[in-house]
Amino acid sequence: MSSLIQLLELPAGEAFEQWLSTPGEWVEEPNARRGGISGVQRVRTGDGRLLYRKQQVDHCYRDWRHPLGEPTVLRERRALQAFAALGIRVPRLLYCGTRRQAGQLQALLVTEALNGFDSLEAIYAHGMQHGWDAALRARIFQQLGQLLARLHAARWQHGCLYPKHIFLRVSPHGRVELALLDLEKSRRRLTSRRAARHDLRQLRRHAWWGEAEWRSLASGYRQACGHAIEE
Repeated sequence: MSSLIQLLELPAGEAFEQWLSTPGEWVEEPNARRGGISGVQRVRTGDGRLLYRKQQVDHCYRDWRHPLGEPTVLRERRALQAFAALGIRVPRLLYCGTRRQAGQLQALLVTEALNGFDSLEAIYAHGMQHGWDAALRARIFQQLGQLLARLHAARWQHGCLYPKHIFLRVSPHGRVELALLDLEKSRRRLTSRRAARHDLRQLRRHAWWGEAEWRSLASGYRQACGHAIEE
């Protein structure tokens, strides 16, 4: 089994096949969507690095720029790069590629695991938030508000902003780190207001934390962009 360094140094002509043939296990079974198939495997390299590999066949989206369709991993790659440039933590992008074989459009996107992070969905489902004091709880959601304000100010919309896609790591000394995952539906909007309205309404529908958390999130959002959340 190849190490991560060996995989990253592969010639372009060999990379797709080598990344695809690295053994893995399904964490999201392949399912039919968008006229194709998409699934995610957990992969461990020969040097013990944990990665996630999104595998797709004919899984495309269409818009005015891509009327014939483009693999969704290419849109996700652009979003990963853009979010990182904004200073928003996302999984490290290791490989993205496509190839046409036997009449099918195959696509891969490989990212590095966010070690030590848990989703807000998992944290609340397992009651881990009960270990937070009021100050830490407020700081977590203020920082989340600041992160989302920075994203929306750049007119980026996450597009699938559920608690399972917001990841958190808190150090023993109380340092808060947040990250966003699953950027397959992320896109630029004409205005920051449209981006914010979509994401925040979506988050409201799917998040089950209390009003204190929402007040902290709104406070952080306002501090970062100078105006209140408009939902």
